[in-house]
Amino acid sequence: MVSTPVEESDTMKISRRQFARTAGAGLVFSPALVNAGLAEALDLPAAAPLSETSKVALVHGDDRRKNVLEALTRIDDQIKPALARRKTVAIKVNFVSDSIQLAATHIDAVRGILDYLQPRFHGPVMVVESSAQDTLNGFKNFHYEQLLEERKTQKLSLVDLNREEDSHMVSMIDADLHIAQARLAARLLDPDTFVISSSMLKTHNSVVATMSVKNMVLGAALRSAPGQPLWSDKRKFHVGVRPMNLNMLIVAQKLRPQWGVAVIDGFEGMEGSGPTQGTPVDSRVAVASTDFVAADRVGLELMGINPAWVGYLNYCGQSGVGQYDLSKIEVLGPPISSVQKSFKLHPNIERELKWMGPLPSNEQEIRVGHLDLPPEYIYG
Repeated sequence: MVSTPVEESDTMKISRRQFARTAGAGLVFSPALVNAGLAEALDLPAAAPLSETSKVALVHGDDRRKNVLEALTRIDDQIKPALARRKTVAIKVNFVSDSIQLAATHIDAVRGILDYLQPRFHGPVMVVESSAQDTLNGFKNFHYEQLLEERKTQKLSLVDLNREEDSHMVSMIDADLHIAQARLAARLLDPDTFVISSSMLKTHNSVVATMSVKNMVLGAALRSAPGQPLWSDKRKFHVGVRPMNLNMLIVAQKLRPQWGVAVIDGFEGMEGSGPTQGTPVDSRVAVASTDFVAADRVGLELMGINPAWVGYLNYCGQSGVGQYDLSKIEVLGPPISSVQKSFKLHPNIERELKWMGPLPSNEQEIRVGHLDLPPEYIYG
């Protein structure tokens, strides 16, 4: 495991010990341990970590666009079979800000993806996003309209998912562990669409780090279009560090069948007060994998972040959404240690890690029946 990029406080040490103890006892969240009624309501699939090895391409170089193209080319044999079965491609970019370039997918990363697709896919290609701000402003401010002129032969379009009417409902949980409904972009659940996640290496103010999986999960949740009555289903994730991590797993499980390939542009990452107000890290890397969780696992190593600290990715690994065990990830490229940086974490980090430990006594569920017995008796 990589060394952590920040000096650990007593709170962090306690959180890590608690995580190790609960994981060893099988008490870290697994849908198999959720109340049966809740599991049925959330439509959770069976939980089992993946046993097979996943491949992750890693490239280090001085050209962002070429890095992305080379990373995708290195796993061409993994991508082509699924790409050949789909009628359209959706490149899901990340515009958590519609004006701060460091917080948003760079146009040259998208150019690298389009370079890869051009000789391999001849159907329509969409660049899509449902920004928490205004997606169309993001396309304008980050010069994405240039792509329409450059890529006429690729049937390219720019799509604001928030302005479309189609959506699918998903059941999540709220702060009281009651069922809550959220709207997801229908395009990202279309079985005829090959979805590409184009994200970055960034620290985060709620879940430690954000890359491929979070780009898809929070980016699939919709909000009102500008000028319409204000609502945001993205806010339904932000109901506390425990339910937020669980809700991200639930939505990842829903979206997973349409995921094609994850691309992480780490040419310039963001540390500190991510995902919007952080400072740049000159990393000059690109990552690509058909396993979004494995891609993010390598991304954490590149950022020098303890992988045990990221709740939603641990849950995704435990539930078989992707491979989170680094010993079962084949890295195609330079040794991670040769290009690793130590990203400064968000000032909120100690609060973000509260998901790892037990509930405070004033938040614990009322224990009745067998729940009144100690965990050792129930789980062995």
